[in-house]
Amino acid sequence: MTFSKILIANRGEIACRVIRTARHLGYRTVAVFSDADRDAPHVALADEAVHIGASPAAESYLRIDAVLEAARKTGADAVHPGYGFLSENAGFAQACVDAGLVFIGPPASAITAMGDKALAKRRMLEAGVPCAPGYLGADQNDAALMAEAQKLGYPLLVKAVAGGGGRGMRLVRSDAELQPGIEGARREATSAFGDGTLMLERLIDNGRHIEIQVFADAHGNAVYLGERDCTAQRRRQKVIEEAPSPVVTPALREAMGKDAVAAALAVGYQGAGTVEFIVDDQMHHYFLEMNTRLQVEHPVTEMITGYDLVEWQLRVAAGEPLPAQQSDITLTGHAIEARLYVEDPYTGFAPQTGTVLWWQPQNALTTTGSTLGWQGSSLPYGVRIDDGIAQDSVISPFYDPMVAKVIAYGRDRDDAIRRLRGALASTPLLGLKNNGRFLSDLVDHPAFRQARMTTTLIDRWLEQGEALLQAAIPTDAVWQVAALALSMRGLEQWHGHNWRANSVAAFDMRLQCGEVVRAIRVRPDHHAGVELTLDGVNTQATVLSFADGTLRYAVDGVTRTAIVVQDGNNVHLAMDANSFVVSEVSAFPNADARKDPSKARSPVAGKVTQVAVEPGATVQPGQQLVCVEAMKMEMWLCAESAGVVQAVHAQAGQQVESGALLVELELSPA
Repeated sequence: MTFSKILIANRGEIACRVIRTARHLGYRTVAVFSDADRDAPHVALADEAVHIGASPAAESYLRIDAVLEAARKTGADAVHPGYGFLSENAGFAQACVDAGLVFIGPPASAITAMGDKALAKRRMLEAGVPCAPGYLGADQNDAALMAEAQKLGYPLLVKAVAGGGGRGMRLVRSDAELQPGIEGARREATSAFGDGTLMLERLIDNGRHIEIQVFADAHGNAVYLGERDCTAQRRRQKVIEEAPSPVVTPALREAMGKDAVAAALAVGYQGAGTVEFIVDDQMHHYFLEMNTRLQVEHPVTEMITGYDLVEWQLRVAAGEPLPAQQSDITLTGHAIEARLYVEDPYTGFAPQTGTVLWWQPQNALTTTGSTLGWQGSSLPYGVRIDDGIAQDSVISPFYDPMVAKVIAYGRDRDDAIRRLRGALASTPLLGLKNNGRFLSDLVDHPAFRQARMTTTLIDRWLEQGEALLQAAIPTDAVWQVAALALSMRGLEQWHGHNWRANSVAAFDMRLQCGEVVRAIRVRPDHHAGVELTLDGVNTQATVLSFADGTLRYAVDGVTRTAIVVQDGNNVHLAMDANSFVVSEVSAFPNADARKDPSKARSPVAGKVTQVAVEPGATVQPGQQLVCVEAMKMEMWLCAESAGVVQAVHAQAGQQVESGALLVELELSPA
């Protein structure tokens, strides 16, 4: 099963990750891309690239025919599916084999056996692996599902039997939530995986999500490489992953590991796979599912074992035996991965689209993770960043909002947490709202540090208004730096002169950050810098240099640095692990700029999936109007005031821009 050129049937950071290891081993690589990804980093990184369709995944990355044609055109003789998209599609795996290509993943039969979560649970029950109670039946009509839900009781999960990554999953805690949960899960599953079949599963409340990394070869060998703790989740999607788990004992690790290996061997598995378990507060583990692919969080396992799992995949696919027996595998140190999402954690994790104005991961990078030894090596403690973006990349609404992973490796858990927080502070992403600060705060939260997280805790915090989910308030220093930057607007380099209105002794600025507006007086002094007056307090500031987005300045004798990027009338800045957008506003605000509750506008660029009202309908505050899907997440636009629908400017299936007017209301008298 030799091969020399690998087509990566994916995009973003995982495509870049696979390309780097493939190149290290001497393989040539082929990237595929959609309209939206023409200028994406993975396209430039590969030796060759082929356009395979329009921006929506269904018209590009999910097109088996287009991927196979790209392999034919370039002479690729192997395909790596990455994760997501077609990675767990048995039909794709078999189509690759039928086309004479080496599929770098498990056999189609193993994907089929484990890809259908209901069938997989039946197999596990037959094998004696503990499973949570649930409904795995073929009867998929709503009445049958609702009847089975009544038997199981609440809380429960409505889950798609296909796919993964939290897609097509709804948490239901009452009868009132059941019907919308079934409809939403089925709709999302059909959109993401082309299969709306559902199963029900009794929720293990206050559980921890622990998964076992397994690997098998074509010679009957299988091992497990420790566990990963993926308990920190929001809306059933992982945010932080770490290895080893802070709560797993050696005995539990061995028990779960043996169950995971048995599961892999039972289906003739080959390659990388992950068996996921939920662990209750009594430390009993229950099988959830098996992901028949490489996981997003595989770097933390690489860090604590010293093995490059992508290299393992390539070597196993080439017919080589596993390089290690179970007794050879040891776990050293602690690794934590933070998923950097372009979403706003302070507005319900709403996904964002736009242009990356600043992204310089090399500022924190200390290890690459792409040249790990096949026989294992002792990695230096440090930071690794896997990303799929670059400065000036455009983030579209068509794909997952995760754009990078920041991984820290330390001697122990506290060491890893400290390094991770330092890395997040050193690598701000400016231009789009993101969860960077939230990630830093999360790993420093007592619930995380004391290993008290559960899979639903972040969601409860969101409902309760936990301080962790409140946006940071800009300090006086932020306003001062913004004033300095806006005063020098348009300057590529700072030479100690050219302040705005040199002939004017002083000028006033009105600055806005979020909903807060503050006035600051700027008095240039070309010998000593500038005097800034904020709320009657004078501060002497001196700009030392301003180049390539880095502002070095001194305030009251202390020299500091901030990342500052100007974008029209806005300045994006990062200071002390926080990022802010500050703009200069008119002293006479435009009344039209204020939010108008009579006009419901799309919060993001995306696709309209449902329209719940029509002209003439009476609506109440909080009533759902239109559902918009962006980055695989559904968001409902709700009425902010009571009124009557005057016009609807959207229909299901329509692509809309952020801020697009979707519904107009005539408001009821107060």
